[in-house]
Amino acid sequence: MLAIAKASLLNLLRNPSSIIFGLVFPLVMVGIFGFVGNSGIKIKVGVLPRTNTESPIYTAFSESDSIELITDKTEEELTTDLEKGKIDATLDIHSIDPDCGMNADCVGARSQIAVYVKTSDASPQNGGVFLSMVKSITDSINIAVAKTTPLVSVSTENLAGREYKTIDFILPGQLGFSVLSIGVMGTAFTFLSLRQTLVLKRFYATPIRRGYIVLGEALSKLAFSLLQTSVIIAIGTLALGFTLVNGIVTFFAMMVLVALGLIVFMGVGFVVSSIAPNENVVAPLANLFTLPQFLLAGTFFSTDTFPAWLQVISKALPLTYLNDALRKIAFEGASFWDVRTQILVLLIWGIVIYIIAIRVFKWE
Repeated sequence: MLAIAKASLLNLLRNPSSIIFGLVFPLVMVGIFGFVGNSGIKIKVGVLPRTNTESPIYTAFSESDSIELITDKTEEELTTDLEKGKIDATLDIHSIDPDCGMNADCVGARSQIAVYVKTSDASPQNGGVFLSMVKSITDSINIAVAKTTPLVSVSTENLAGREYKTIDFILPGQLGFSVLSIGVMGTAFTFLSLRQTLVLKRFYATPIRRGYIVLGEALSKLAFSLLQTSVIIAIGTLALGFTLVNGIVTFFAMMVLVALGLIVFMGVGFVVSSIAPNENVVAPLANLFTLPQFLLAGTFFSTDTFPAWLQVISKALPLTYLNDALRKIAFEGASFWDVRTQILVLLIWGIVIYIIAIRVFKWE
């Protein structure tokens, strides 16, 4: 059994597809979302050439980290960009004075500042955010100038807590995707190949029991998956600030969940390898199980953003519960008892899948 596990592990380490889908692809996605995803919202605002850049309102916008002011384009170019959604709004600040009219450079004793903002349906969300910022800043200035107490006062309080970064959501999802790929694709292709090349038949001439053949392959995939998981978590933690709330304890808890997920998904691989007539059919059959989970199980986006009918489908997928449990343990410091519902669903999936696998699995 150990000899089979060692040979299978070496085969996995030499297989480019195993490395790419199990390690390289998750690391690439973790890197992309880790470096880019934490930059926060960035609103692009085109500043009209006639804008009074000495206005306190303009100064407030220029000092904001969430606003990018574009000042090197004409009004026509900015209008075109706004219509195409390349920018979120245009800004025009000028003075209104009874003595000199609308003149950006004229600031008399009776001058008032006029702010004209233009948004577009091409970027409604960021445009709405910018309008809210404009209103907040102008209200503050008006109150300061009028020196009157506002009718409504607002008090705020900020509670201390850990920052929930994009990497804290993405990395557990990529771990789930890696486990899903190894468990389903790796197992399906391995056993179909062993069967077609008559390697399983040769095993029968040795003293090894059939169950140990399966266990040997399972051990190799478990070692391979845990190795990849360790690398992904290490890079995510050291380079991208992934949160391991309880350090090494959280790391080992995630390892246990990864092992459980792999065992469940290997059952699907056994089923696919048994019903697929040849290698050309393995990938399409496996994708019927893996692709919906890749898209709907909260790998990249929270399932809370899905429509209600789509959330019902998401909650029926085992990867959803694995991803959710990994995130709660990593960031919230949840115990296995706290994620008992997710573990129970995975166990139920495993029992059902292995009942099917035992009935359809073929040795020859």
